[in-house]
Amino acid sequence: MAWDTATARGERAADRAPRRHHRRGGSPLTLRILAVNVLALAILVGGLLYLGRYQDRLIQAELDALRTEARIFASALGEGAVRRDEGAVEETYVLQPELARQMVRRLVETTATRTRLFDPDGRLLSDSRVLVGSSGAIQIQELPPPDSGNPLSRAAADLYDRIVDILPSREAFPVYEERTAPQGPAAGDVERALAGEVASTVWRGEGADGRDGLMLTVAVPVQRYKEVLGAVLLSRAGTEIDAAIRSVRLDILKVFAVALAVTVLLSVYLAGTIARPIRRLAMAADRVRLGHGRHTDIPDFRVRGDEIGDLSGVLRDMTAALWTRMDAIERFAADVAHEIKNPLSSLRSAVETVNRVGDPDRRARLMAIIADDIQRMDRLISDISNASRLDAELSRAEPEPVDLGAMLRTLADIHATAAPEPVPAGGPGNGPAPDIGPPRVVVDIPAGEDLTVPGLEGRLTQVFQNLIANALSFSPPGGRVRLSARRTAGAVVAEVSDDGPGIPEGKETAIFERFYSERPAGEKFGTHSGLGLSISRQIVEAHEGSITAHNRRSPGGAVSGAVFTVRLPVG
Repeated sequence: MAWDTATARGERAADRAPRRHHRRGGSPLTLRILAVNVLALAILVGGLLYLGRYQDRLIQAELDALRTEARIFASALGEGAVRRDEGAVEETYVLQPELARQMVRRLVETTATRTRLFDPDGRLLSDSRVLVGSSGAIQIQELPPPDSGNPLSRAAADLYDRIVDILPSREAFPVYEERTAPQGPAAGDVERALAGEVASTVWRGEGADGRDGLMLTVAVPVQRYKEVLGAVLLSRAGTEIDAAIRSVRLDILKVFAVALAVTVLLSVYLAGTIARPIRRLAMAADRVRLGHGRHTDIPDFRVRGDEIGDLSGVLRDMTAALWTRMDAIERFAADVAHEIKNPLSSLRSAVETVNRVGDPDRRARLMAIIADDIQRMDRLISDISNASRLDAELSRAEPEPVDLGAMLRTLADIHATAAPEPVPAGGPGNGPAPDIGPPRVVVDIPAGEDLTVPGLEGRLTQVFQNLIANALSFSPPGGRVRLSARRTAGAVVAEVSDDGPGIPEGKETAIFERFYSERPAGEKFGTHSGLGLSISRQIVEAHEGSITAHNRRSPGGAVSGAVFTVRLPVG
């Protein structure tokens, strides 16, 4: 059979389709969600770690304090470490080197500031890190703090230093390196101080602990009655600034660690609520595609009330519709095979018999049977072809406004125009008698009522043509087929009724099944394929409507005809 061959071919194609290997490790969607959330947090923390403005404020505060301290030193030296120059014509004052050294040593005892004193010619008179005694000068060098010996602490400090080095917060500062000259790199500041100005500079260089740090220098002139007697150069490492910034950064990193842990956990949770259900849905869909049974269920996540729940519901509905469609196709194929088999059997029997019959009359009757069977098969195949194309056409076409009232009036006019003339009921000599003609089609539609529905006009016309033709075939001569329509809440209801014998009891639903045929007595067998009402129901349901049938009864309870009701939504 062609259907069996196509089915087997489809099954083989499904078997050959590559199976999807679902990941059991990390989900790419989880990694993407995690990367996006962590990246945003890292960018925020990176900006906070920069601390450029905070560092500038700390440096400015430290420079202000160092300037104040330098002015105090310069004022003290200008008052207590000078003497009057006896050899000068005018009253002038000069610094006393020995007294100045003692005062400098006393002034810096309580501070961590390196103080150097220069004479007006720029020669170094005193350095707080050089002690001069009877045995010579002793150089004092600041040593780094003792190593804690904790490898973890050293690793954390090294990592912090690498991160700080990446930040461009200190690139604008000049490099401070100790030189053999007394002024060191701050010679420019000393020159400006000897010229009567207050000079200050922020440097970057290697600190006492071997790490890159800040160095602040301030040069202030030593004056006596506005006369510049020398210059005081104060230099201080930015250890406190670095410690304050380090403390703030460590606090930020602690908050970052907590926020990172929360972000990772929330990202994993969020990804789990998205990735795991989608993976389960994908695996279930793959089992439906590759499976041969109907026991594969799509997980139901509709209780979530979100897009994944909607996807789950849609997939479940789609799977149910798929199985329903496959069942319909299987039943349709079985019904087609059964309906075609009957005329084929009759045709084969007639063909086999005609060769053995010598009587011309019997041969002619057999040839007539063969012709009828061929016509029946041709009509059956045409109806089957139309029915098979109907579903695809209904799914692709776009609905348009259709006026059911105008449609029913047009169909009634077409029937009235094409109907044969009535035949007189009486004969010659019997006097006048009423004419008996074919059934008439009458329309009962309220004037001016809006009966417009969205749909396909051609297919809805086919529905009512089938219903009218069916009603006419069951109506007696002189009977009436009534077409009515009215608008109700949200729908248009149209009815087609006749004066025929009605629908057999209990068959009100069965008459819409495919290939079901219940024809009037005396009608030639095989004239109808039994697909008309089935196609009508298919078209109406594709328009989200309904079609039903029931018997009309007289006041005495007798059946007086059949009524077909079509309900179509207005929007």
